[in-house]
Amino acid sequence: MNPQIETRSEIRADIIKALAHPSRVLIAEALSDGERCVQDLTKLVGADISTVSKHLSIMKKSGWLEVEKRGLNQFYRLRCPCLLEFFRCVDLINLVRPKKTENQACC
Repeated sequence: MNPQIETRSEIRADIIKALAHPSRVLIAEALSDGERCVQDLTKLVGADISTVSKHLSIMKKSGWLEVEKRGLNQFYRLRCPCLLEFFRCVDLINLVRPKKTENQACC
């Protein structure tokens, strides 16, 4: 395999893996409506602040999120709103999966 393609594939996989947890998907969906502080996201996820902070750190490191510190609070927002298009595609795959025929595409 071409090393350049392999590297690009690995980077893409790492970015996608950063969403591979229901809490992170929930956070991304919540941030699609606008920025939120850590305390709001902690209430939303229903986990302790250290767990939510770990999820946010993973998402930030992968490039999904931006953070802005204001006073004592940190506010997170989606860096790539196009993530919602990816979620729509995932939803379409789920809708067609049970009834998909061999030649039927999801989109």
